[in-house]
Amino acid sequence: MKVSINAVKFKTDKKLEAFISEKVEKLSGVYDGIMGSEVTLKLENAETQDNKVAEIRLLIKGNDLFAKKQSATFEEATDTAIDALRKQLDKHKMKLRK
Repeated sequence: MKVSINAVKFKTDKKLEAFISEKVEKLSGVYDGIMGSEVTLKLENAETQDNKVAEIRLLIKGNDLFAKKQSATFEEATDTAIDALRKQLDKHKMKLRK
């Protein structure tokens, strides 16, 4: 699966990219119809510590799945977005079985 990582107005380090790629690629174990994914990392201009945003779009046949989460670190935001996508994938698989 192709994982495309875009950082808005900053550079990501290799460790963060490897972490995100590993997490996203694990989703293909849940559902093998994933063609690719697009991850966008942003810094929100918020006054709080939770200003890191991870947006993940999974490209699957028919509809794309999308999750956007905000947290104190990109790793934490990615984790929560992956959890949300895992739930969406489970729902998608149930629809396909009916």
